[in-house]
Amino acid sequence: MRTALRDSGFTLVELVTTIILIAILSVVVLPRLMTSSSYSAFTLRDEFISELRKAQLMAMNNRDRCYRVDVNADGYQLVRFDNSTCTGTRISEPKQAFTGGASLELISTGNSAFDVSFDTSGISSLACSGPCINVIADETLTINIESQGYIHGR
Repeated sequence: MRTALRDSGFTLVELVTTIILIAILSVVVLPRLMTSSSYSAFTLRDEFISELRKAQLMAMNNRDRCYRVDVNADGYQLVRFDNSTCTGTRISEPKQAFTGGASLELISTGNSAFDVSFDTSGISSLACSGPCINVIADETLTINIESQGYIHGR
């Protein structure tokens, strides 16, 4: 007596379905895993906007002090001066370091080292209206500072 082994392989439908699933995963998932930056531009943009808004609110509420956000190639930090001219003794918060090759740069000059201070009305020292700062990480986003002082991402 001989028995036939008919159920020992995959059907054509199973093979095609598996190939389609692998293709979809390779198109959707692999580019996200293979990116050179581990830091999201959206995360950096939102964190930096929060830091700018904090400095702006502190400048508006404390008219006898100057608050400034200093940016360089390594990161950024909020700095407080005990006078309204942004000179003299400074007290700094801990520096927020960039990771994964992320950076910030001024759109007008392309510089990655700059500072942003605010007057008592909340107006920025950058004198720009609209896109002011590029956020560069896994993609490039912009931070807008309007002439009235409104800070937002775009």
